Amino acid sequence: MNKSLIKVGTIVTMDPARRIIRDGGIVLAGNRIERLLTATEVQALRQFDGEVVDCGRLVAIPGFVQTHLHLCQTLFRGLADDLSLLDWLRLKIFPFEAAHDAQSMYASAMVGIAELIRSGTTTILDMGSVQHEEEVVRAIAETGLRAFVGKAMMDLNDVYPKLKEATQQSLDTTRRQAEQWHGSSEGRIKYAVAPRFVLSCSDKLLRDAYELTKSTPGMLFHTHAAENRSEIEAVRKRCGVDNIEFFDSINILHSNTCLAHCIWLNDREVGLLCDRKAKVLHCPSSNLKLGSGVARIPELLSKGISVSLGADGAPCNNTLNMFEEMRLAALIQKPQHGPHVMRAQTVLEMATLGGAAALGLEKEVGSIEPGKKADVLLLDIEQPWNPYETSDVYSSIVYSGSPENVESVLVDGRWLYKNGEHSTLDSSRVVSSAREQLRLLLQRTN
Repeated sequence: MNKSLIKVGTIVTMDPARRIIRDGGIVLAGNRIERLLTATEVQALRQFDGEVVDCGRLVAIPGFVQTHLHLCQTLFRGLADDLSLLDWLRLKIFPFEAAHDAQSMYASAMVGIAELIRSGTTTILDMGSVQHEEEVVRAIAETGLRAFVGKAMMDLNDVYPKLKEATQQSLDTTRRQAEQWHGSSEGRIKYAVAPRFVLSCSDKLLRDAYELTKSTPGMLFHTHAAENRSEIEAVRKRCGVDNIEFFDSINILHSNTCLAHCIWLNDREVGLLCDRKAKVLHCPSSNLKLGSGVARIPELLSKGISVSLGADGAPCNNTLNMFEEMRLAALIQKPQHGPHVMRAQTVLEMATLGGAAALGLEKEVGSIEPGKKADVLLLDIEQPWNPYETSDVYSSIVYSGSPENVESVLVDGRWLYKNGEHSTLDSSRVVSSAREQLRLLLQRTN
């Protein structure tokens, strides 16, 4: 088994003791972390049987875990601005997604992955579109990202009928995909059954989709919930109750249920999320840009509800940058709840350990600890805008950090980005292909 030693200025472990190790080392054995070395142990080391990577004053943190993304939408960045959710879907996103072919879907996934890796994300939970999910999986497999994937399931769509399937077809396709891809790429890729949201899914589709998750350990149920006031009014009209209450009434609210947004919750629903141990996927940039609202995150956290972070799709955010999600997650709560809430360490926990726990991967990733997978992010945070020696390391990352600080990214013991360069993709070629495939997709849309 190949071994390597990464020597760094600071290791932000995110272990149970939240240790910060100065001038230490990370020993890797294959794709796992074997042990951590203190400064004294590094200095005493006379010989190491393997590669030694001296990263000087860089800071090592766990790779970011983004728990809600749409790689299928990355091509549409900047083409759906200044719209509320339902109009955004009806006028822009549904027509664009319906126009995808295999080539444009692959290009969309690749350009999104290039951005994610470049900005330090190592694990994602992604919701695809109705067609061409195999191209998203191909892109993830080729580039080395860790991911949960799942095609979007929709058997209702009055506003754009071209983008829906028959109920049984959607279920059968999802079942086949889950059997094929859950645990593929040496375990890096897993499956998340992904009905889009209540208004695009029949009760039968939602119930039977959740049943599929029971067939395989580690499979997730991924959907949107309580994102927009108009959406909630439509859900209440159809179901007679609010979004989370409805999910509970049809028995799909459980510990493997991952719910994006959860902005407009009533008090009973907060209790249900807590009791059922469902996971909340917080997307602050998207929620602000679509004008959807500000989720009650401090309250959810205070009740022990799992909350993690995601950028959502590029056309409702315009960036897939976890640094921005962390900063906004902290700042948007402070005017209402006070400057003491959403401290930098809490937010970094949401972006690493919290994301891992939401995906059931807390024993594998989310912290730099012996036995865990070698998913590590190396940051150069000694920059003119970030004088590291005079500041708290959590603050430097959450409030001052950006993709410009990302120097290297390691996933499963493999360098996906090293010394400022992609290792598993050609970024210029990816961007060129995305530009051409967008041109062709827009022709098909018109």
